Amino acid sequence: MRSCLARWCVVQIVLVLALLMPAAALAADPAPLPLSRMFEQALAASREGRFPEALTLWDQFLAQAPDEAAAWSNRGNVLLALGDPEAAIAAQGKAMELDPSSLDAHLNRGTAEEALARWSAAEADYRWILERAADDSEVRPSALYNLGNVQGSNGNWQGARQSFRAAADLRPGFAMARSSEALAAFQLGDLDAAEWQLRALIRRYPLFADARAGLTALLWRQGSRGEAESHWVAASGLDPRYRSPEWLLAIRRWPPEPVEALQQFLALA
Repeated sequence: MRSCLARWCVVQIVLVLALLMPAAALAADPAPLPLSRMFEQALAASREGRFPEALTLWDQFLAQAPDEAAAWSNRGNVLLALGDPEAAIAAQGKAMELDPSSLDAHLNRGTAEEALARWSAAEADYRWILERAADDSEVRPSALYNLGNVQGSNGNWQGARQSFRAAADLRPGFAMARSSEALAAFQLGDLDAAEWQLRALIRRYPLFADARAGLTALLWRQGSRGEAESHWVAASGLDPRYRSPEWLLAIRRWPPEPVEALQQFLALA
């Protein structure tokens, strides 16, 4: 009887301790995630715009794999999205140290340099890519497009037009590059070519706000107010940011002539 009572007391003590201990202490430590799974989770968070979470996930990954160049480059992209281009540039530089042949790191660093208006540095990164990337490389059209934006920011709209055209020729369906080419033609006074390109884009992509807003500005400049208004109804409904000249110039990077024409249209419409 005493033996049974003693065993019962032991059981009771174990039960009390189990109730007092946190559940995590009773469970076995979970197996750490494989590095490949950690990378996938961080990349998914980055692509889905969950940037604070993504930064934490990239830091956790790099704590275990500090020599992974692609992770440093992706971390830099997240830092840029969070509004820290200086830190983004540093992260891309680390990626380049680990993988000197990385085209993506140069492309991503150029984007961060553009955010700081460091046009010469960004152009150098894009031209570095173009000297090394084959014509069928996925990154080459992006480097050409970004180079066009830098050339436009420096007032070289002829060079920008050529870069945008080359980017669109290499990547079929690169609608923004085609639209930028048309807007550069608008800036240069080649209104017929600009109109033809914008109309072609709208036929292919009826919901493409950039082309409709660009055609609005061009038609207004040509005196076709009625048709300009019809395209503007569609463009503004698709993306209201086209009402902002600051956004057009600084973010979308339209040339000044189309921006001025669109603002004149909006002032009188």
